[in-house]
Amino acid sequence: MGTPYDKDVVAWAREQAALLRAGKLSAIDIEHVAEEIEDVGKSEQREFASRMSVLLAHLLKWKFQPDRRGNSWRNTIRTQRAAVERRL
Repeated sequence: MGTPYDKDVVAWAREQAALLRAGKLSAIDIEHVAEEIEDVGKSEQREFASRMSVLLAHLLKWKFQPDRRGNSWRNTIRTQRAAVERRL
């Protein structure tokens, strides 16, 4: 096999993608590919939770601190809403 997963994950990933595209399924590092796919899902969940936390915090600030409202909060709320929508 080419680059070991533990030595250079980027080179390994490129090799695995090339093997998939070439249909060389028997040469695929199945265990590590499966781990990477699971990690992508976990990463997306963390990203979604983070965006929701920021959005909810700013919405609460907006509601309960009206005298401190500004463009910064408005922009953050808009940005986080868009990011949450993309992930849904």
